[in-house]
Amino acid sequence: MARSEGQKAKLLLILDYLRAESDEEHPVTTGALVDYLAANGVRAERKSVYADLTVLSGHGYDIQRIPGRNGGVYLGSRDFELAELKLLVDAVQASRFITKKKSDALISKLEALTSRHQAKQLQRQVFVGGRAKSMNESAYYSVDAIHTAITRHRTVSFRYFDLNRQKEKVYRRGGAEYQVQPYCLVWDNAQYYLVGREADGEETRHYRVDKMDGVRVTEQPAQIPKNFDPGAYVGRYFSMFSGRAARVRLGCQEAAAGVILDRFGRDVMLAPREGGFTVTLDVVVSPQFWGWLAALGGLVKPEAPEWVAEEYHAYLRGLLEEQTT
Repeated sequence: MARSEGQKAKLLLILDYLRAESDEEHPVTTGALVDYLAANGVRAERKSVYADLTVLSGHGYDIQRIPGRNGGVYLGSRDFELAELKLLVDAVQASRFITKKKSDALISKLEALTSRHQAKQLQRQVFVGGRAKSMNESAYYSVDAIHTAITRHRTVSFRYFDLNRQKEKVYRRGGAEYQVQPYCLVWDNAQYYLVGREADGEETRHYRVDKMDGVRVTEQPAQIPKNFDPGAYVGRYFSMFSGRAARVRLGCQEAAAGVILDRFGRDVMLAPREGGFTVTLDVVVSPQFWGWLAALGGLVKPEAPEWVAEEYHAYLRGLLEEQTT
């Protein structure tokens, strides 16, 4: 490397070394910096390295110095603190939506945001019960395409599939493309869902993004209805399973208050009555809704409309019959 070129690269090399090798517990000496520069074809003296560190400090880099025989310098603050990187790594590992291959690639990039010493603390495993990783590698990019379509007010096109026992894709509608006007993306139960309306339809529906293939942004215009409320739409569903929409009155014991507020938010009206309260909610009645009620063990019971109470009782009887046969 020519001397002039080496001097131009000198500050960048020093910064790269500090980012990769230094932190509060692992300061580096100016001698180590001189050796690193030499290994990269740049001759330098300790005095000039000190001057370079001063330049970096003057340009906003948090160069910390530890005096003494065992002292040195390290890069103090970074774009992300170690605790923040740990949270991001945990979120990536716990996500069902992101494939294992993509998870590993993302975590590797997050590790590059701290020193190699602290990066070892990011190499950990978060176990989340019942959350198998997605097998759809393209879903990672489908989210970006959908966001682009929403921003540009354009329709998205895709094929929608299910998996059979052999883990093979079975396309719905014989592989014909769906044309959907996208309203929003929803994150629910560790999955992404596209909420929108088909170009030739009238009903708002949702689609699991990891079951979408070949997502592309078209030039067909799309429009989000002014009265569409994403929070209200998502609040009606349980694990985003479809069913029959209804306004349901639930009779609740006092101990269920926290459960109701956690699930539906603090804006819901809890009408007090002896021994507890009632709450009226717009929900989509589905087996997942019945399962949620059953898991509460009698703390919450549907009271109206009558058909909801009857179907719930039938659901419970069916469970008992399955256990006794």
